[in-house]
Amino acid sequence: MEALTVHRIQFAFTVVFHYLFPQLTMGLALLIVAMKTLALHTGDEHYNHAARFWARIFAINFAIGVVTGIPMEFQFGTNWAGFSRYSGGIIGQTLAMEGVFSFFLESSFLGAFLFGEKRLGPRLHWLAAFLVFLGSWLSGFFIIATNAWMQHPVAYQPGPNGVLALKSFWGLMLNPWLGWQYLHNMIASVVTASVVMAALGAFYLLASRDQDYAKLFIRIGVTAGLIASALLIFPTGDEQGRNVADYQPVTLAAMEGLFKSAAGAPLAIIGQPDVQAETLDNPILVPRVLSFLTYRRWMAEVRGLDAFPRDTWPDNIPLLYYSYHIMVGLGTILVAVLALAEFLLWRGRLYDTPLMLWVLMLLAPFPYIATTAGWMTAELGRQPWLVYGLLRTAEGSSVAVSAGNAIFTLLGFAGMYSVLAVLFLFLVYLEVERGPEPETQAEPQAQTVA
Repeated sequence: MEALTVHRIQFAFTVVFHYLFPQLTMGLALLIVAMKTLALHTGDEHYNHAARFWARIFAINFAIGVVTGIPMEFQFGTNWAGFSRYSGGIIGQTLAMEGVFSFFLESSFLGAFLFGEKRLGPRLHWLAAFLVFLGSWLSGFFIIATNAWMQHPVAYQPGPNGVLALKSFWGLMLNPWLGWQYLHNMIASVVTASVVMAALGAFYLLASRDQDYAKLFIRIGVTAGLIASALLIFPTGDEQGRNVADYQPVTLAAMEGLFKSAAGAPLAIIGQPDVQAETLDNPILVPRVLSFLTYRRWMAEVRGLDAFPRDTWPDNIPLLYYSYHIMVGLGTILVAVLALAEFLLWRGRLYDTPLMLWVLMLLAPFPYIATTAGWMTAELGRQPWLVYGLLRTAEGSSVAVSAGNAIFTLLGFAGMYSVLAVLFLFLVYLEVERGPEPETQAEPQAQTVA
């Protein structure tokens, strides 16, 4: 196996595992602020207890996310030295700002939120929750800004020794790729947190425990999840898809399995791409819909893969195609299930419908799978470029790190992350068993003397 392949597998493994945790914390940060706001307005302590409970889940995810995120930063230097040397003058800006501003803001006020409620009082405690939310969403912004620049490089100029230098900081921050990608990603994190919250509420109801909190979790989770999952489709998903059509048209063709350019291009619901034969096998097509979604005209021409040189095609078209369709398919399922749950909630029947509670509980892994598939779509679609149109992936790896060395560290990461996964599940299990409002121990009765 070539060293480049192992480098790519290692980074893919570490980044996929790492992002299982931030996507929950970023979404929970918003929901915790919502619960603290409701507590202030209503004076109902249930909202405060619920916010404290989810803050403990947040803290566990945050800690594991920090530990798993550190190796990713180091890999830029160890496994991707060519990329770091070439573009470090630009991506170093956003990565440094994420660490200096966002991370410390989030971690500092998380401590204040978890341990300082009695000293802070209700309003300052709400402010601590809001600053945790602000820090987590700022962190997401700077990370997405880094990725957006790799997808659509802007505001750069050639520097000495063939490296790039930043030409305009505000040009980097106002990258046309950035806005919709950021909103799409952050709203996806809200979907993850909402579905997890609703799933835990369903579990508590089915287990006949903590029923007041269970209903609160379901009510907030289903409502927020439905709104967020709808926003994922429109406008954020729609606009991000148009960005792909404008700036990476070859990626759009590969995502849709469109091998031949066509006016009035159909949308492929199902099919299997055959790259050698340049065709989509066993397709189920909706006529002209791809043209309309892309250009808002039913007969607009959409360029297929045949319109681009073969050496610019994404490296793994089948995996890209399936990742994209998994993301879209699961997103559609999430909207349908949450809409049905919201209808039952409105009719006052959701809490007494065990089948729907089971569906909500089993829905918990779906947003994680959909988000992973979405990121795979973005990163596979950018190939064969590390920096789109400027630096190919093969030119960005560390030539001094052999395949054997990379395999050794990959196995080490796999072992370490397995231990972290068990630890994470154990800690979350303890919190779930503890519940939002642990029962206070009854005071021992005074013994009477006969």
